[in-house]
Amino acid sequence: MIPYGSGITGAANIAAQLGTSRSKAVWIVASYPLTQGSFVLIGGRLGAIYGHKNAVVAAGFIWVLFQLIAGFMRSVISLSLMRALSGLGGAFIVPNAIALLTTTYPPGKMRNITVGLFGAMAPVGAGGGSVFSGFFGQLAPWWWIFFFLAILGTIVFGLFFLAVPGEKVALDPHGKFDYIGAYFGVAGLVLFDFCWVEASVKGWAESYIYVLFIVSVIHFAFFILWEYKFAKEPVLPLNIWNSPSFSAMTISAFLTFMGVGISIWYITAWNIYVRHYTIFSASAAYVPLTIGGCCAAILSAKAIRYLAVQYIMAIGSIATCASMVLIATMPEQQTYWAQEFPAMILCSFGPDFMFTAAQIIASATVRRRQQGIAGSLIATLLSYGLATGLGFAGTVELYTNDGGQNLVQGYRNALYLGVGMCGFAAFVAVFFVRIPKNVREGWDEDDMPEAK
Repeated sequence: MIPYGSGITGAANIAAQLGTSRSKAVWIVASYPLTQGSFVLIGGRLGAIYGHKNAVVAAGFIWVLFQLIAGFMRSVISLSLMRALSGLGGAFIVPNAIALLTTTYPPGKMRNITVGLFGAMAPVGAGGGSVFSGFFGQLAPWWWIFFFLAILGTIVFGLFFLAVPGEKVALDPHGKFDYIGAYFGVAGLVLFDFCWVEASVKGWAESYIYVLFIVSVIHFAFFILWEYKFAKEPVLPLNIWNSPSFSAMTISAFLTFMGVGISIWYITAWNIYVRHYTIFSASAAYVPLTIGGCCAAILSAKAIRYLAVQYIMAIGSIATCASMVLIATMPEQQTYWAQEFPAMILCSFGPDFMFTAAQIIASATVRRRQQGIAGSLIATLLSYGLATGLGFAGTVELYTNDGGQNLVQGYRNALYLGVGMCGFAAFVAVFFVRIPKNVREGWDEDDMPEAK
């Protein structure tokens, strides 16, 4: 999530220095979560076949390589492309890291804590990345943020390789990879999100956007048909949707994560384009997001023991909704502490509570060998939601800001879209998710790891 956060606050500065429009800056932000969210779908399956630790190490190399190359790019298109390619690494890191946790720790208190801490990395990483980006943007050439990320990644993944134990045997070492299903699923996700983000820049008047949108829908249709009728070992087994409340959980989580992306982007846009904060000041505004994320991780892990999961999810949705209400209703010029500060605190609770609850539902209701797939799906909802939310909200902004003459009105309307999304997400969670309080301890008998 650090690259996502660095893109949020760095995009405006980079776009200005590269001589491109403010509207195109959204691609610097969206390119990373677009590929991370699209390719994460297949990350868990590859980890199950080749080993989750092996997948994380290989993905870490990809991530570091393209962060390094991004530092040498000098156009928005080439920079966005390198960020997208580094997102491939992130796509394989997240589900396999989750799978290492959920296959190592059986259902119970310790798993809830570790999943909660992992979920904290969303707001902590986004906030930390924003601060790093502001520091380098203010005191050094903008490309140093990417060199810094490459150095940081080398250290982190090197330590991971040396310190984290891997599986003695992969969960499904003789499994087959569904290449056809992977193509239809990933291509559909990439094209769908590309259309919405591009429409937020150029509008829906461009014919190629309509064509690509139709092509994405066709890919989704073929994906479902292939997975249901023909795939012997599907990349996303459709029987996973038979798990209790799984469909309702995915809808609620996806809408909430879209809201989180909208909230974070428009807080930054407001600070830079309306209040004319310096890059460093705009980045410093995200410090409460980092601190609040740590607190929310602990609270969400504890709350799982006392509240039914649907209420944990609803808290995440309502917190994100309230954050956007505060931002959408604040005056153009106002002290940071009046509405933006509490909005940041609330925003930090949204992804933590939602991610923790969604992971608990997924990991507690699917079999052990499907943990990587479940982790992939939740990670898809998070990363893809962040990118898609920008496209939806940006489209609303484009068509309601009077041709760019009324920026604030466009921002408010985009935020109100997010308010509606998160309000509906809370409704779905409360009335359609039905999972009892999480009191399960240990694996079920048929999920016990085989003795080696």
